[in-house]
Amino acid sequence: MAKQGSLNNKVVWITGASSGLGKALAQECALQGAQVVLTARRKDELENVRQSLANPDQHVSVVADITDETQVRHAYEQVLNQKGRIDWLINNAGLSQRALIADTTMQTERAIMEVDYFSQVFLTKTVLPTFLKQKSGRIAFVSSIAGLLGTQYRASYSAAKAAIHMWANSLRAEVADEGVGVSVIFPGFVKTNVSFNALNGEGKAQGHQDEAIENGLQPEEFAKTVVKSLLADEEYIVVGGRKEKLGVLVSRLSPSTLYKMIRKIKVK
Repeated sequence: MAKQGSLNNKVVWITGASSGLGKALAQECALQGAQVVLTARRKDELENVRQSLANPDQHVSVVADITDETQVRHAYEQVLNQKGRIDWLINNAGLSQRALIADTTMQTERAIMEVDYFSQVFLTKTVLPTFLKQKSGRIAFVSSIAGLLGTQYRASYSAAKAAIHMWANSLRAEVADEGVGVSVIFPGFVKTNVSFNALNGEGKAQGHQDEAIENGLQPEEFAKTVVKSLLADEEYIVVGGRKEKLGVLVSRLSPSTLYKMIRKIKVK
């Protein structure tokens, strides 16, 4: 048996694992002795990540588009067949946005909500019976500081990230007595491809890097902080620079001050 506070031989399933935060989390979990299950849409990219992990042979790639319920059910069966249990589920797959509300089509609004909210809900509901049967485990959601604050150019993204945070809060309350933990992670700016892949108003990838992301935390630093916090059973995990942490603090103490601050900042 792995000791309390250790990831040794624990099974950690990470979505959106082919790049960015998911890849960094996978690398950190593997370093800590976990058996990592990597999920994303592209097999070759997942395999590249798997090969980059410590002890590559004890990890598996399970390909699935998380917005496709049939593929998600199939992926879940594969994970249980190959690993027999799930100790952590990290719902990390996500899609960002860089567009004003007036320029965003309804199709784009729905696409972002589908990836950042509904698909996370469905995967979690699919996996939940295993956690309840085990009477152990932790389910984590990668939300965003945008889900706590709401800024220009990210309306649908902020809304979806806020929605998954509130859904996770309800889940936590419902499973608290079943031995299952629920954590929400709120990254600020981390240096990944998130802004290259962010959708514009027409639903196409933006294709260039934001200055704030370029100057953000290194993904490895982010992953170390998150894994340490999850091992300590923390439920509300804010990871970012001083500006983002200040914004979160102000949002709690004085929402109206925060709204005035947000109007003045350059966020695109």
